[in-house]
Amino acid sequence: MASNVVARRCAMFFFALSVCVAGARHITNAHAAGAFAVGKCGAYGQAFDYGAEREARAAAQKQCKGDCTTMTMKRACAAMAVDLANPCGAYGYAVKPKISASLNAATRECYKYGGKECVIRAWACDAKG
Repeated sequence: MASNVVARRCAMFFFALSVCVAGARHITNAHAAGAFAVGKCGAYGQAFDYGAEREARAAAQKQCKGDCTTMTMKRACAAMAVDLANPCGAYGYAVKPKISASLNAATRECYKYGGKECVIRAWACDAKG
C-alpha cells in the first residue's frame, strides 16, 4: 500500500516537472526573433528575443547609425568584425546557428574584403542561439 502512494507521488512529480519544462520551452520560443544591423566605421545595432522579426529589425536599425544593412536571426547568433587598423575600411558579418560559427565567419568575411587586422566588434544571440 505504501509503495502505491510513493509511486503515485513520483508520477505526479514527473508529470508536474514535464508541464513546467514544456511551459518554459513555449515561453522561450515565443521570444525568438532577433536582428543585427551593420554599417560602415563599426556602426551596429542589435536586438534579440523579440516576439516578431519586424520589431527586432526596427530596434536594431534604430541603434545603428548611418546606412546600415539589417539581417534577422531566429534561434541563431550574429557577429560583426572590423579591421582594427582601419575601422572605416573592411568589415564582415555573419549569421549562424552557433556563436562560434558566426564569430569565425564574420572574421573571415572581414579578411575577404581586405581587412588586415580583423577583430570582432559586436555579436548577439537570440533565444537558443
